[in-house]
Amino acid sequence: MNRYLPVARQHFLAALASTSVVVKSISAVVVLIYLLSWAVDAPYALGVTPGYLFPPNFWVWTLVTHGVVEQHAWGVAANVGTVMACGRLLEPLWGALELLIFFAVVNVSAGLLAGLSYLLTYVATFDLDYLFAVRVHGAAGFLGGVLVALKQTAGDTTVLRVPQVRLKAAPALVLLLLALLRLSGMLDTSADLAAYSYGALSGWVYLRFYQRHSRGRGDMSDHFAFASFFPEALQPAVGLLAGLVHAALVKVKVCRKMVKRYDVGAPSSITISLPGTDPQDAERRRQLALKALNERLKRVEDTSAWPSMDDDEEDEDEVRTDAQPLLPGPPAVPVGTSPSSASSSSVSHSGGGPSGGGAQHPESSIISFEDAPSRS
Repeated sequence: MNRYLPVARQHFLAALASTSVVVKSISAVVVLIYLLSWAVDAPYALGVTPGYLFPPNFWVWTLVTHGVVEQHAWGVAANVGTVMACGRLLEPLWGALELLIFFAVVNVSAGLLAGLSYLLTYVATFDLDYLFAVRVHGAAGFLGGVLVALKQTAGDTTVLRVPQVRLKAAPALVLLLLALLRLSGMLDTSADLAAYSYGALSGWVYLRFYQRHSRGRGDMSDHFAFASFFPEALQPAVGLLAGLVHAALVKVKVCRKMVKRYDVGAPSSITISLPGTDPQDAERRRQLALKALNERLKRVEDTSAWPSMDDDEEDEDEVRTDAQPLLPGPPAVPVGTSPSSASSSSVSHSGGGPSGGGAQHPESSIISFEDAPSRS
């Protein structure tokens, strides 16, 4: 185990060196707050506590800081790993500024919605533990947003081959895993489950309706619909419910209606495009095309091989067969025999009479031609 640690450390430092300033800054803040948590209660001061978030206390700074607060080393590794994965996979498509905006939107929304849900739970149960004993902090909220973004950009990427799991199913699988851990008692509170759920939801809403890019805002493609996060058996019912909610939000002008754009001035036929599909769909189609091309080239290399020795032997046998004549030639003439005697002997052998018990009259081997009588 010790011999693998230097290799892992080298790969980690190389990956960290190739990232942007945004990724390095967030990772440094996570490590620094983890070191400070040994001396002070960082989750209390920087994490979201529902009872202190809303008036009269109004600790609004915790909405910004709760995403970088960790108490355990494995939490620091998960947080830094999530940020670095986002920097390697999403930052080349979005840019450093857009990555920072996405980080802020997801963390603030996840902290606010989680605090509000615990406040409503207190109103229903009058249990003060939901207000002051809960600490929402860590990378769970941002992890949900990152998995949703990866589903948008590289959803067809295979994560596991046996069983086959694609990246587009990762958000639902991680949510199911956190729910099972909470039900089994391995998680003390439901704060991580709530933060992950609201982080994934806020990330989807931002990418679906509000993210700005070269072709407009949002991504209204079908593969990124809300129903696509659920199993195929539940997608029709979820799609109907999501359509009703979206129509209600459009009426109150929280969300905008899905609009198709027609490029009539194109040199070719009329092209129809949905706003928000150009960067993400183009990158997804490019990755699929590269994957299909690599698989096809691999199959061609496997089928093309050097000819074997058996093929060469079969070719030599065919050449030998073709060299033999179809009909036997004349017999060989012994040395010292005249051609006339050889020809007469061949005729005598070929034209023999019927064999019988009586005397046989040998036929002459000399054929003579007489002049025919002339007609008067």
